[in-house]
This record gives sequence, C-alpha cells and structure tokens, in this order.
Amino acid sequence: MAHIIVVGNEKGGAGKSTVSMHLATALARMGHGVGALDLDLRQKSLGRYTANRAQFLAQEGVTLPGPVYRDLPEIDADALAEGENPMDHRLAAAVAGFTDEGYDFVVIDCPGSHTRLSQVAHTYADTLVTPLNDSFVDFDLLARIDADGETIRGPSVYSEMVWSARQLRAQAGLKPLDWIVLRNRLGAQAMVNKKKMERALERLAQRIGFRIGPGFHERVIFRELFPRGLTLLDLRDIGVRQLNLSNIAARQELRELVRTLDLPGVTVDI
Repeated sequence: MAHIIVVGNEKGGAGKSTVSMHLATALARMGHGVGALDLDLRQKSLGRYTANRAQFLAQEGVTLPGPVYRDLPEIDADALAEGENPMDHRLAAAVAGFTDEGYDFVVIDCPGSHTRLSQVAHTYADTLVTPLNDSFVDFDLLARIDADGETIRGPSVYSEMVWSARQLRAQAGLKPLDWIVLRNRLGAQAMVNKKKMERALERLAQRIGFRIGPGFHERVIFRELFPRGLTLLDLRDIGVRQLNLSNIAARQELRELVRTLDLPGVTVDI
C-alpha cells in the first residue's frame, strides 16, 4: 500500500496547499513516487498549483521532479449499491490507482471546510498533517479555551473528527494514524500571543494525541512561487544561483518538516 499523507483542517488560509505541494515535491526529489489529490473540488488550489508547474516547465523546456496529480476519477453511479456514496468510491478508486501503480506516497490536500470527502480521507491517513495559523481563532478548531488563553475546556469539531477517523481505522485493523500539527505562517516578531499558543498546543498535544511540528514562517516567496508552480527546492534548477537568507531559512524549515514527519523509507537529503 502507498503511504497516505492527508493535509487537512477545517479552516481556509492555513497554508495547506503550500505545505502539500512542498512536501510532495520534496518526496519526489528524494526519489519516491508521489501521487497527489485535491479534495477541494471547487477551488482546487493544489490542482492549480500542479497545472501551473506543468505549464511553466513546458514553456521553459525544463524537467523537474514533482508529484503526479490526478483529479478524482468518474465512476458508474448505476453500479453502486443502494445507499453507497459515489464520492467515497471516487476517492477509493483514486487511491487504489496510485497504489496499484506502485507509488510510494499519496498526498491528499483537503478543503478548508467539513465535507464528506474530507471526512473519509482522514480515515485513510497514515500521516495527518494539520497546518495551523498562530492564532486562537485557528486553535478553536482543535479545542475550546477560556478567555485567559490558558485553560482548555475540551476538544472541538476538528479534533472530534480526527478521533472518529482513529476509531474507524482501529475497527478496520489499520495502524494508528500519526497526527502532526504545524504552527504555520508564523510571524517574525516575538509576541505574547505566540507564547500562549505554544503553551496551549503543548498541553493539548498530550491530551488528545498529536505531535507538534515546524511549519513555515510567513514569507513573500511562497506567494511568488504559486503562479509558476514552483517550490523552494526548484529555485536553483531554474537559474537562481544566489538564494537570499529568507529562502535559505525556508528550505531549512522544509527539511525540518520532512524529518519531523518521520515517513517510512525516507532519508532526508534535500
């Protein structure tokens, strides 16, 4: 079976597609076969990212490693049993296709909202990556917290969905999913809010069972890369010889992210 990496939460703007593309490209550059799926059927940020990449590489006459992106396949709804959900079968067929073709990893980018597809994808996850803005607005998806920013009252909607996914995996005899929460899009300034978020996440991690991983700082380079479909790892290959300090730091953040995920068969050499 391919190792399934789901990148998800239920809030937009946390950097899920950026994390998905950089992670998938990093794995491809290390020699792994990587498939990619986008479950945001309306916006398709990851799908557009990969399409931009294909167009840019074709224009420049350059070949670079990257994930193989596919839309969910169409299925014959008439062949389904009564009550079966067509979307479930489309996702299952897409994952099975990559697995049957010998891909090592499938990266699934989920929408920033609760959907049936996202819910099912979380049950597939061997590794779940949840990028989180450094804000208690985003933290509220994981847990409810008192006004003091310190006292956690209980898990919230997204944590409950992950708990359900864990239960379903256990009932099916699958290995437990490894859940990593990333503090993403961090600002450069040291602020009181950042310290409170750090403490709150550390307490919550022990309570509901996730690991805390390094995300990306907020950088202009990420917005500049998307129209060309590029990642930080591609810059030297397209002629950027002198990386600035921000780009070098961002590449190191990506290395640390891949190391933290501790994926099977992956030796980090990017």
